[in-house]
Amino acid sequence: MSISSYLEAKPLDGLAKYAGGTSADSVPLAGLPRQHPSDQGKLLLIYDPLGDNPRVMEFKKDDITHVEDIHSAITLAGEGVPLVKLWVRKGAVGVLMQPFEVKENPEF
Repeated sequence: MSISSYLEAKPLDGLAKYAGGTSADSVPLAGLPRQHPSDQGKLLLIYDPLGDNPRVMEFKKDDITHVEDIHSAITLAGEGVPLVKLWVRKGAVGVLMQPFEVKENPEF
């Protein structure tokens, strides 16, 4: 699967929205949600999508306890980017996809 399929992933549908309080057993993460391109049981969260250092995170949908709509970011072209706050269950395992510079010997 190419990286473009992750970057062009479809908007996420089907998660129930929740707009009240906080959860002691969950951690909030804000960003742009997208459906995982090959696994319907997972989602992608693009953290800081318009910032200098965006990150792509992957979670199982079952690990999301609730979702809140938050403000929309605006691109330089004037387009709105709808952001959400995902509450992820503490102890859940996520995948962080992080860019790195390819060198003779990559350092991790």
